[in-house]
Amino acid sequence: MDMTLESCRTFVEVLASNAPAPGGGGAAALVGAIGTALGNMVGSLTVGKKKYADVEEEIIALKAKCDALQKELLDQVEADDKGFVPLAKAYGIPKDDPNRDQVLEEATITACAVPMHIMELCCEAIDCVAVFAAKGSRLAVSDAGCAAVCCKAALQAASLNVFINTKTLKNRDVAEDMNRHANVMLNKYGQLADEIFEDVKAGFGQ
Repeated sequence: MDMTLESCRTFVEVLASNAPAPGGGGAAALVGAIGTALGNMVGSLTVGKKKYADVEEEIIALKAKCDALQKELLDQVEADDKGFVPLAKAYGIPKDDPNRDQVLEEATITACAVPMHIMELCCEAIDCVAVFAAKGSRLAVSDAGCAAVCCKAALQAASLNVFINTKTLKNRDVAEDMNRHANVMLNKYGQLADEIFEDVKAGFGQ
């Protein structure tokens, strides 16, 4: 079942249940999509306004990018579910099966792929939000701040779904490569999201 086709209430109810999916990865993808959409809303409220005519072309291009990012992040809700299935099955293999370790290793790497991609998409979204916050309608700048917060939360949440899996990998070189990539994104874009939030907050005298 593609949970993004269900109501918000149903999504939250299933998330709260003992169902295997959606879980942290799917929730991160949804929050990332919401954050991206909030930034996109700032763009929508900017386009067509004479006051922002000089940045309209740039904002329109960013909106098109965010349209694609929103869709791809929503697609990751179901993708995360499917990516976890092989790992769940692998854990069910008897411990005396000689192929268990290899199957488990491959399934664990597969389970890392979607949350890592969610992180990458959130980084792209934060880059867009930075522009919306700096150049978009001042009437909606608080929404750009909210967008940054949501995208950062999604970035951090997705990272935990990477780290819980890389911890169990036997191939430590592969694990450390993934960890490095995830931490670079966390550090760079977590800081950028914080800067956006603080700039927006400062604009309100806070």
